[in-house]
Amino acid sequence: MIISKCPLRVSLVGGSTDLQSFIDKYEYGKVISFPISLYTYISLSKRYDDNYVINYTKIENVKSPNKIKNDIARELIKYFNLPPLTIAFNADIPTTGSGLAASSSYMVAAVAAACKFRELEWSQAKICKIAHEIELKFNPLTGYQDTYGCGLPSSKLMTFNGDIDVKFINLPKYKMFLYDTKVKRSSTNILKTINIEKSYPLLKLVDETYKSLNNPSKFFKLLKNAWDTKKKTSSNILNDNYLIDLDNQFSEDSNVKFHKLCGAGGGGYFLIITNKLTSGGEMIEININNKGVTVWDV
Repeated sequence: MIISKCPLRVSLVGGSTDLQSFIDKYEYGKVISFPISLYTYISLSKRYDDNYVINYTKIENVKSPNKIKNDIARELIKYFNLPPLTIAFNADIPTTGSGLAASSSYMVAAVAAACKFRELEWSQAKICKIAHEIELKFNPLTGYQDTYGCGLPSSKLMTFNGDIDVKFINLPKYKMFLYDTKVKRSSTNILKTINIEKSYPLLKLVDETYKSLNNPSKFFKLLKNAWDTKKKTSSNILNDNYLIDLDNQFSEDSNVKFHKLCGAGGGGYFLIITNKLTSGGEMIEININNKGVTVWDV
């Protein structure tokens, strides 16, 4: 059996500038993000019959890859020409509609496992590149940041302009938490409503945030400006009173240095950066992952 695990990711600033539609218009995008200490897992087990068994929230048992409904498993098997296998999906937390790039995390973990199966010695960067290319086959709105944000280690500034330029950085050290809103949504439906022109100011905010890494006060002020800018790019990012109330609650908490909805918005998890948490609710403490995607034999 082969097992791989890949971190989920949090994007601090620049999300939506990594969309192909944005890059087509403005020639490049920029994002600051980091992988976190929560993971998706893929296991591959060779079978000795003619069936492909895919185990996730459902169990599929088919003889032809073309009949597999799970997009990640189907496209992985076709890309690597894999023989009959059992492929199992697991994660540390509920990931549907989380805003933590779970589909990309699974895709990176799956490609890493397939590389191990095929005895391919690919770098993490190449695994992320191929994972992105495969995911585009069934999710054309996936951003460039997602596979690289999950699969490569540490916090980083990423620039997308046809190639991917990655600069590893050190973020100010504070406690970080995820708050589960319990609101599930389709990121695709929200991304379809993003106003590209209103996203353009995020490019400058990414640059200014990067330059302020050694000035925490200015750093968090810029992140707040970026979150306010992000909210203006689509009315669906905060699309009900419950999410608006939570956003206001965290804004009014003097101990919260910064907060934002993860990913496309509309639900999922809030990121909370703080010294001392007083807002209450179910919080999951997270750290920055410094390893990226990993894979091993069992």
